[in-house]
Amino acid sequence: MQIKDQLNRTISLEGSPMRIISLVPSQTELLHDMGLEDKVIGITKFCIHPFHYKSIKQIVGGTKQIKIDKIKALKPDIILCNKEENTKEIVAICEQVCAVHVSDIYSIKDTLELITQYGVLFNKRTDASKIIDKIQFNFEDFKNFIRDKPIFKVAYFIWRKPWMAAGNSTFINYLLELNNYKNIYDNLERYPEVNINKIQEEGDPELIFLSSEPYPFKEKHAFEIGRVSHHSKTVFVDGEYFSWYGSRLIKAFNYFKKLRTNL
Repeated sequence: MQIKDQLNRTISLEGSPMRIISLVPSQTELLHDMGLEDKVIGITKFCIHPFHYKSIKQIVGGTKQIKIDKIKALKPDIILCNKEENTKEIVAICEQVCAVHVSDIYSIKDTLELITQYGVLFNKRTDASKIIDKIQFNFEDFKNFIRDKPIFKVAYFIWRKPWMAAGNSTFINYLLELNNYKNIYDNLERYPEVNINKIQEEGDPELIFLSSEPYPFKEKHAFEIGRVSHHSKTVFVDGEYFSWYGSRLIKAFNYFKKLRTNL
């Protein structure tokens, strides 16, 4: 069989893959929700959903550093990567082992396309369709909810030392826009380093979001940024709902509703 991934690369396989390695946490969760637990043989140390995987699946490294010997020993049929999560070098190395599928996600549309591709690739079309239907239903419901809500200026931070924010051309920024949040750093690409001492002159956000991942922000960090952003309200947000795609989106829109209501 032949299938194209989201970089338009053609992948050739003898049949539906039976041994899968996932190097992307959100895609690992998606595979589980598609009923593919028995076929997933390798994951990263960051694949924390479902929780029990870390005790029954082989850990093959992280998303940026892999243990290629462990990957080879597992004899996978396919390795699943993501353009943002994994490097070109990782994809190239993995291609020496077996077929590699690379996702590229910037929107809900991209997510639904990925789920459709997985449905075909792993012969799980019905399961894929059920997940897609749930996401689309909740998405339409959320659009009705958010339509008349006011727009807030926000800054979404993912790291400290250096302080790094979500900028343009990211899935996070896309979801912020869906939530009627105007990202003050959307004039910058990807995940820029920023000077928090200049946050007022660079946009003076009404809300500052401190993500639960990848950096473990604490109350002391909220006080730190609060000293330089006098007019902003600092809010701790669940980073999985703002950055994970796949089946996580089924629950994300209810989270977004609660967050907006609490604000």
